[in-house]
Amino acid sequence: MRVKCVICDKINQIEDETGLAKKLRNRPIHTYLCPECNTRIENRTNERKATGKFKLYRKKAKQDDLW
Repeated sequence: MRVKCVICDKINQIEDETGLAKKLRNRPIHTYLCPECNTRIENRTNERKATGKFKLYRKKAKQDDLW
């Protein structure tokens, strides 16, 4: 299966039977990142986390008051 990176527009070939290929076929909203872009984003995110100014906003789980 031919896939295109959404950041650098590089075209790669992945196996048709992999889980990633199935996910991209069945749910077109999912996007593909080439390994180079993926590692670059991961490294820069880790650098931002190390500065201490990076905040990751996640929804807090509500506790059930009945139990």
